[in-house]
Amino acid sequence: MRTYLDFEKPIADLEARLEETKRLAQTSNVDVSEAVNILEQSIDKLRREIFQNLTRWQRVQLSRHPDRPYTLDYISLMCDQFIELHGDRTVRDDPAMVGGFCELGDQTVMIIGQQKGRNTKQRQHRNFGMPNPEGYRKALRLMKLAEKFNKPIITLIDTPGAFPGLEAEERGQGEAIARNLKEMFMLTVPVICIVIGEGASGGALGIAIGDRVLMLENTWYSVISPENCSTILWRSWDFKEQAAEAMKLTARDMELYKLVDGIVEEPLGGAHNDHQGMAYLLKKVILEALAELSAIDPHERINQRIDKFCSMGVVIE
Repeated sequence: MRTYLDFEKPIADLEARLEETKRLAQTSNVDVSEAVNILEQSIDKLRREIFQNLTRWQRVQLSRHPDRPYTLDYISLMCDQFIELHGDRTVRDDPAMVGGFCELGDQTVMIIGQQKGRNTKQRQHRNFGMPNPEGYRKALRLMKLAEKFNKPIITLIDTPGAFPGLEAEERGQGEAIARNLKEMFMLTVPVICIVIGEGASGGALGIAIGDRVLMLENTWYSVISPENCSTILWRSWDFKEQAAEAMKLTARDMELYKLVDGIVEEPLGGAHNDHQGMAYLLKKVILEALAELSAIDPHERINQRIDKFCSMGVVIE
C-alpha cells in the first residue's frame, strides 16, 4: 500500500478512481479506455501542479516519506557485486551506517551511507538512521581502505542526526565526527557526497566533506530540524512550517548560498514515486562527476576541496 502525504491526497483520490475504473473494466467487460486515459492525464497534470509549488515544509515531509528509497535501495539499484564491510575495529558494527565496495558502471567504488528502516523492527535495528561514534569510525575506516586501493568514494546522506544518547557521547561522538571532517579533507581519491533524504547537523556533515556535494531535489540540509528550531524559538513544535521557511534549508536554498555544488532532479512525484528512475538519474550524475574529478591531479583536488569549504560563510568586502 502506498503512503500519501496530506498534500498528495488529491492525487490519491484520482488514483483510487482510476483503479476502480480498471476493476470495473475487468469485471464487466466494458471498454473504459477513454475514461482511463482522461484520468491518467488528470493525475499527471495534478501531480505537476502540486510538485511545482511545494513549500519548504512539504519538501521536508517528502525527504522523510516512508516509501522513499534509502541507501541500500540505491545500492541494489545502481551497483553490481556489492560487498558490505562491517565494524569499526574498536567497539562494534553500527547498522545505522552501511558501506562496502561495489561496481558502479565499469569501475569499483566505495559506497557509504546512513540506513533507515522500513518497519518498527528495522527502525530499531538501524537506530532510525542515527549513527553512533562507531558508525562514523567505520565510515572513516572504509574511506581509508578505499584510499589505499585508489578507489573513489561515494557517500549517501540520510539522517535526522548523530545519535544523541549518553553512551554515544561517552564513546566520543563529537571526536569521531570531527576526525572524519579532518580526514575527509585530505583524502587523495575523488569523493562525492549526496544528500538523499534528511541532512541534519553534524550527523550528516560527518560523511559530507567531498569534491562534489549534491542534493536530491526534495531533501534538506541544515544544522537543526524545523521541529527542533520551532521548539527553541517558540517553545512549541506547532511553528515548524514557519521555521522551515525561515531556515531556508532546501536544495534550492543550499545551491543559492553555494553550500552544495548541484541538485539532482527527482522523477515527477518525488523519488518515492519511481525508485528505478531515481536510481538511474543518480547513477548518471555520479558517473559524470567521477569522470570529471578523475581527470584532476589528486593534490589539486585536495586544494580545491579545502578552498571550497573554507570560502563558505566568508564575507568579502
